[in-house]
Amino acid sequence: MVRATCAVARKKRKKRLFKRAKGFWGDRKNHIRLTLDAVMKAMAFATEHRKKKKSDFRQLWIQRIGVAAKMNGLSYSRLIDGLTKAGCKIDRKMLSELAVNDPKAFAAVAQTAKSALA
Repeated sequence: MVRATCAVARKKRKKRLFKRAKGFWGDRKNHIRLTLDAVMKAMAFATEHRKKKKSDFRQLWIQRIGVAAKMNGLSYSRLIDGLTKAGCKIDRKMLSELAVNDPKAFAAVAQTAKSALA
């Protein structure tokens, strides 16, 4: 009786794994045991960092808004409080874009927040 080797399936599985490990350094790209560990770890980090990217961007937006708010005579928290009281529905991403690309429009938004606080 002929010995069954799973040759086609095994080759396909290894090929898929090595394709994911393309660009890895040293034996982590061409030895099956090391590659399996490296790919699993890389996939775990990729998932974690996709989630973390959202908080990183929010941090950046808040920093930009805070600096622009200081230039207009407000703190970040006072600006956000004023916008909330004014009923303004601009999110932090849009405020950050205004702060960087259109300072005059941001100054108008800051003025709206100031008037709502008074």
